Amino acid sequence: MNKLKLDGDLSFHNIHHASKDFGNRYHFLPLAVLYPKSVSDISNLVSFIFQMGPTSELTVAPRGHGHSLEGQAQAPQGVVINMESLVKSQEMRFHIKDNTNTPFVDVSAGELWINILHESLKHGFAPKSWTDYLHLTVGGTLSNAGISGQAFRHGPQINNVNQLEVVTGTGEVVTCTEETNSDLFHGVLGGLGQFGIITRAHISLEPAPEMVKWIKVLYLDFDTFTKDQELLISSNSSFDYVEGFVLINRTGLLNNWRSSFKNKDPVRARQSVSEGKTIFCLEIAKYFKQEDVHTIDKVIL
Repeated sequence: MNKLKLDGDLSFHNIHHASKDFGNRYHFLPLAVLYPKSVSDISNLVSFIFQMGPTSELTVAPRGHGHSLEGQAQAPQGVVINMESLVKSQEMRFHIKDNTNTPFVDVSAGELWINILHESLKHGFAPKSWTDYLHLTVGGTLSNAGISGQAFRHGPQINNVNQLEVVTGTGEVVTCTEETNSDLFHGVLGGLGQFGIITRAHISLEPAPEMVKWIKVLYLDFDTFTKDQELLISSNSSFDYVEGFVLINRTGLLNNWRSSFKNKDPVRARQSVSEGKTIFCLEIAKYFKQEDVHTIDKVIL
């Protein structure tokens, strides 16, 4: 067997963080954590373990920002790959002015979506589809689906990827699209890391809106809530962002992390969410231009 060659670090100490995730239900300690400096580090590690054969029972798990719920980013007595370490050696590359293709950004799978947003806005663009929380890695959300309030219009994040770079289970580095290596392309998107490790992705962009009208609507009746949501997402002239969620008001909606209400808001909004009630909420947004600032209220009504 060939010797394992790495540019990055394979750490066997201070690795307890890799046995935890956001779900906080499973705690499996790995043998080591790889901090790769290049895709070759990941490829060499996977290839090395593959050559050991199935009798080794050594597992590998890529880990982004650690927001898994069921221990997907943990590797019991295996090796966890810290995907965020790749970002240090892989810059974002924007492809905006190519008229033959949809604008896109070429990014490391360990990059956070919040960083992509900040850099994209400098070019006047933004990704088409989001998740609620932006401090997640590209590889992490693409391995799940990436659902957001824009999904009804653009589809989830996995529908807005043009190309992927993937390390397969044998350690091979493969570039795949819908036309080239399409089985692998569709397998890793939403595949929970079981068909390969995403290392880079081309994310579709669109012009960023100049201004946004953001509205929250509270409901006490579930049927009315769902009917309104279905109406909004089925309308051709609907909003650009529509998302519904449920709140159990245990600490007061005014103190909830998703709340935009302030003490000066109408008394009715505060009184409708007394302690212990289940509240249904629609978050909706409409994009518009600066010259429409005086007419946007009429449009949304």
